[in-house]
Amino acid sequence: MKYNKSITTLVLVIGCLAFVATVVGIFSSGGVGPKEIRTLHDEVITLHGKGLYQFDSVSGASQVIAQDIVTLCLSIPLLFISLFWSRKGSIKGRLMLVGTISYFLYTYASYAFLLMYNPLFLLYVILLSASFFAFTLVMMSFDYENLHTYFHNNLPTKFIGGFLFSLSFLLLFLWLGRIVPPLLNGGVPVGLEHYTTLVIQVLDLAFIVPVAILGGILVLKRNGIGYLLAAILIVKGITMLTAITAMILNQARAGIPMTVMEYALFPAFNIVVMYCLYVLLKHVQEPRIPGGIMDEDTNLVRN
Repeated sequence: MKYNKSITTLVLVIGCLAFVATVVGIFSSGGVGPKEIRTLHDEVITLHGKGLYQFDSVSGASQVIAQDIVTLCLSIPLLFISLFWSRKGSIKGRLMLVGTISYFLYTYASYAFLLMYNPLFLLYVILLSASFFAFTLVMMSFDYENLHTYFHNNLPTKFIGGFLFSLSFLLLFLWLGRIVPPLLNGGVPVGLEHYTTLVIQVLDLAFIVPVAILGGILVLKRNGIGYLLAAILIVKGITMLTAITAMILNQARAGIPMTVMEYALFPAFNIVVMYCLYVLLKHVQEPRIPGGIMDEDTNLVRN
């Protein structure tokens, strides 16, 4: 794999710093406890009042603590496993690695821009930077001319492409349904609380939705870049949807009202994404020569 040393160093930095950030976020204590405040939009909300996220709302803190748990228990181990796998010259491992890094890139972009200022602010900035450059280097390491040859011709492109289109339309209608009505009636979107803007919606509408649509189109055309984009969104989708499921459960535990649709939709969609990953990886064929796996960049045999 090209840029092997740089990618390994960045991934180790991401994993170690994310471990620190999640442990502090989950187990930190102190603070005066829940406190009601009035926002600039004249709404009354309750602050979490405890630990690292004491100045975030009860809803916001419950979500981010749940995401910290998923990052610690699922995403960090997956990051190191996929790094080890990719270093052995595996295309599957590299696809898993770039998808997992995209989760960290998305997560710490949202932490850096959305959360109320806390003592780990600079740590979030470092994690965002390291994730961005690691993601860029892994993306640059692929042989794009031959990328399509690493996937079997019988890959069910309609199924994978249909999933990507479904993901894009789900996010599009979900977030526009929250944003557009308040724009028309001069109100405030649900969930804004005391924050300044809708960071998650910005990231999803500006990046995830267009990439999912583009990936779906390219997958239907059996384009190698489409397969790569699909792998990134599917792996990120598993980690992110697992985090969202944990957020929903933690919000319910904190007494935040949740709908039956929210309880059912995201866990169900997570199962579909896991199946998509199984289908995609099942149809990846590693570059091989007799006696071992061939590194696509160095043409060396790895037994």
